[in-house]
Amino acid sequence: MKRSKKSAKKVKKKPVLLRKAESGAAGEWFERLVKLQAQLRAPNGCPWDREQTHLTLRTYLIEEAYEVVEALESGDDTKFAEELGDLLLQVVFHADIARGEGRFDAADVIRGIHDKMVRRHPHVFGEKRARDAKAVLKSWEKIKAEERKAKGIQDGEKPASLLDGVSHALPGTMEGFQLTRRASRIGFDWDSAEGVLEKLAEETGELRNEITSGTPARIEEEMGDLFFAAVNLARFLHVDPEIALKNANAKFAARFREMERLARQSGRELADVPRAQMEALWERAKRDDVAAGAAR
Repeated sequence: MKRSKKSAKKVKKKPVLLRKAESGAAGEWFERLVKLQAQLRAPNGCPWDREQTHLTLRTYLIEEAYEVVEALESGDDTKFAEELGDLLLQVVFHADIARGEGRFDAADVIRGIHDKMVRRHPHVFGEKRARDAKAVLKSWEKIKAEERKAKGIQDGEKPASLLDGVSHALPGTMEGFQLTRRASRIGFDWDSAEGVLEKLAEETGELRNEITSGTPARIEEEMGDLFFAAVNLARFLHVDPEIALKNANAKFAARFREMERLARQSGRELADVPRAQMEALWERAKRDDVAAGAAR
């Protein structure tokens, strides 16, 4: 007997990573992870884990963050959840190192971010209301500025700046993105993308002049200004410059490997192909890539 469409819909289930009965409460599993990491760093635990410090883990922290982004873009939920777990482990690892040194622990980390979110969302947890996302961001920056000002007074530091908190350890594109985004939130921004494009052309012209008659230091400075203008344009167009550049890198690598394949198909290595023919191979690889993208 055929099932009706209605009954068919009932039995059709969306794939999930864990059934509710297996998953447990998030807090319970987090506590298990914290205890597990403490055991790994205990005297009878893992020698490698015990040797790690905040500084030795820096590379892993950055790598895991990028792998989360890659998994997110893949559309594979299993991989995405796995990479989020790897990133969470880094947080727990750092917290356990600090706990061992009597500085803070995982509970302090969670309490701190919890209280910060409550404090910075008065339109949700207080009496204030926000009209839209733009108003939320403006309020967020105002609250952050007040927090930095209070901390500066408390610690005897220099006057707070809207740009405080943008880490110098960020990759250049991400730092530039954050700096210009902070400035834009108080109205220091271009009126249109055309204005940023004009600035990009201006910086390109200045770089040309320095290439002709400037010093290496001046060329480097103008190259930086050109990059900064490009980052600002990306931010204005609501494009993450780091992700855009990573995508461009991947596209170049795929097309270059196709050039190598085409060269070998003709019995040569790409390094032995004359420059003019390299350009022809590049155009062919580009056409094939564009056509494959359109087919997808």
